[in-house]
Formats: sequence, C-alpha cells, structure tokens
Amino acid sequence: MVKHVILWTLKDEYSAEEKENIKQGIKEGLESLKGKVPGIVDIKVNINGLPSSNADLMLDSTFESEDALKNYSTHPEHVAVADSKVRPYTKIRSCLDYTI
Repeated sequence: MVKHVILWTLKDEYSAEEKENIKQGIKEGLESLKGKVPGIVDIKVNINGLPSSNADLMLDSTFESEDALKNYSTHPEHVAVADSKVRPYTKIRSCLDYTI
C-alpha cells in the first residue's frame, strides 16, 4: 500500500471565515472521492491544525498501490475536485508519498 500525504497553505488574501469555508469545501470534496476513485483505501482531510502549525490543512490518504495513486491523480472525479476546490485557493503544496 501507498500513503499520499499533502500539506496545503491557503492564499493570504482570504479572511479567517473564508479560509474556514474553503477548508470545509476541500475536506468534503476530497473525502467524497472514496468509492468513486478505484484504489482508494482511506482518505481523510484534517482542517483543524493547532496554532503552532505552518500549514492550513492536510490530506492523509492510503492507496492500494503506486499504480492506484497514479490513476487517482488523473481520474476525472479527482481532477474536478482539485480544479474547483483546491488549486484556486492554495499557494503552497507539499507532498510526501511512501510505501507502507
């Protein structure tokens, strides 16, 4: 199995209230992909970081294999969520993929 972890920082231009709405939209969008995209074992988005954090939210996902992760990256359901709920609002993305 493969872990796919992403940390995002939202753009500075948003108010605290807007950031909370954006984070909730990202969480709902990405977590809704389980059952729609083959190969997802688990997918969770944490939007409640402590004040000591230097990122706004984290995707913690598990895939059956590296091939499943590759297919997820181009799957139309994932691309739709990424293009509408994630990419327009984020300024920094850090990713770590690893085998478990």
